[in-house]
Amino acid sequence: MNATAADYRWLGDHCPELIEAYCVTLVHAVSPEEALGRLRARADGRVTGIAALVEAAGKAWKASGGDRHFLGLCAVDGWTLLVEPNGYLGSLDEAAAPLSRGTELVTHFRNVNAVDHFSRYVDGELRLHFEPLFPYAREGADPDGAVAPMREVGFDLRGDDADPEGSTEAAFALAERLTGVRLTPELLDGAEFRTASAPVF
Repeated sequence: MNATAADYRWLGDHCPELIEAYCVTLVHAVSPEEALGRLRARADGRVTGIAALVEAAGKAWKASGGDRHFLGLCAVDGWTLLVEPNGYLGSLDEAAAPLSRGTELVTHFRNVNAVDHFSRYVDGELRLHFEPLFPYAREGADPDGAVAPMREVGFDLRGDDADPEGSTEAAFALAERLTGVRLTPELLDGAEFRTASAPVF
């Protein structure tokens, strides 16, 4: 089944605190342990479920004062999933490029001000980047390589007249199209996340 934005409408009800500000990154064929090493991160515990991860992120933010990035990692279908409640590390080229070395990576981010980014890297090279609110403006080494799935998941590529409604859900759906990893409430609630902190680049 090909994902569309409609398949991720549950996010607002199920993960309202996460969806308000988050970064989700998927790295292929790189274990959580190796991902931690590439990010120069240190593991500090484990939590089960997305609600517990959001709570742990809030505590970590207060403890560090924002001096370190908090993230949760788990393995899913041959990929490592990194979830950052109120985070953005995976959206940075300084993190995504080394994480994608020898493999591929898809990452998307949104903050409380509705600033958002979607990127795909292959072996350290940025292949696609755009803002989900403005999907008609794309860049990277292959900016048009995902135009068909972008349109199919629900992005409006018409230009200045585009309708941004559902852009966050469409970002999750596009990540699924590009990776084959479907995120569901059941997966997120049952996942055992290894929690860690990484230095600010």
